[in-house]
Amino acid sequence: MTEHTIPSAGILSGWRKSSYSGTEANSCLEVLDHHPSGIPVRDSKTPHGPALVFSAADWSAFVAAAKDGSLSASRPL
Repeated sequence: MTEHTIPSAGILSGWRKSSYSGTEANSCLEVLDHHPSGIPVRDSKTPHGPALVFSAADWSAFVAAAKDGSLSASRPL
């Protein structure tokens, strides 16, 4: 996978809270739909910070793993 970042995600508009984020305040992922380079993802606590851009396939794999519980904060990648 080629790493792609947006250094200052605040320059883009249309961010939304990911439906896979938790309900706790200040612990949200935000995603941007219809970006030409892929799926940008940022931390809601730092809206003007960087965003990582994932390919659609990589983002789908991440979401599937989050849904099926195969991701764990205590388990190294």
